[in-house]
This record gives sequence, structure tokens and C-alpha cells, in this order.
Amino acid sequence: MEATKEARPIGDLISKYPKTRENLISILQEVQAEYGYLSRESITTISTYLNLPSSKIFGVATFYNQFKLKAPGRIQIAICRGTACHVKGSLNLLDACRQSLGIEVGETSRDGLFSLETVACLGCCSIAPAMMVNGKFFGRLDKKRVESLVETWRAAGRMTE
Repeated sequence: MEATKEARPIGDLISKYPKTRENLISILQEVQAEYGYLSRESITTISTYLNLPSSKIFGVATFYNQFKLKAPGRIQIAICRGTACHVKGSLNLLDACRQSLGIEVGETSRDGLFSLETVACLGCCSIAPAMMVNGKFFGRLDKKRVESLVETWRAAGRMTE
């Protein structure tokens, strides 16, 4: 059984920042690093702290694709759609994930285990087609290998391998 770290309260995370709008992105990054995403409650807390409308914070959070407004799955799959991966069949990998997981890009499975996204490039063209799962790279993939990995992770309830 893995030990889980208890998240610090948002107030504790943001209190070290001066209450100026220049700190908004740093605060959003810190909150997301702690919780994995920006909840509606965290945006409200940040809004109060910085004396900015929630709509302004939401606007910034939706402008930058680094920010997530929904809790990601415990296993975060990112399929590379860069040129090398595309030419070598990354669309097949994406289709295999969609079908195996029963979710679309940008969604999280009902059980909270998987989330799926695409990225413009992972920077590992030499092992195309590739995907990144919880920060680990997998390359030279085909549809069968992706389906096998997904089933292994589903059975284990977490990422192994």
C-alpha cells in the first residue's frame, strides 16, 4: 500500500505570496502542484486572497493549457500527436486508448483511475509513436501494446511497469 501525502490547506500554500495580481500564475501553479488541479473552491479562495473576481482567475486558468480544472485520473495518459508520432501512427494509439478507457481526450474515467490527453510533442521522436504516462515515456507502440498496458494498469488499479 502506497503512503499518500496529505495536501496542505490552500490558505497555507498561498499565504507566502504578497497579495498582488502579479503572483496569480505562481499561486495557481502551486495550488495545482499540491492538488493536481484547480478546484472551484481553490479559485474562490485565491479570488478572496488576491481581491480579484473569480471570473478573472478562471479566465487566466483557462487561457493557459498547463492548468486543469478537473481532477485528473491517478494514471494520466498523454498521447503525442507531433509530426513523427503522427506519421508513425499515434492516431491508432489514441483510438486504442479511447476505446479501452471509454473516455475522450480531456476526460477522466468514472472510477478516477485514468485521464487522457494529447500533446503537440513529447520530444522523443526517435521512439515514435510515443505516449507519456505519469511522467514515464513509452515508445515504439502499437495498438495491441497500448491495449495491453491499459489492461495491466486497470487490473493493478495503478500504474506498474
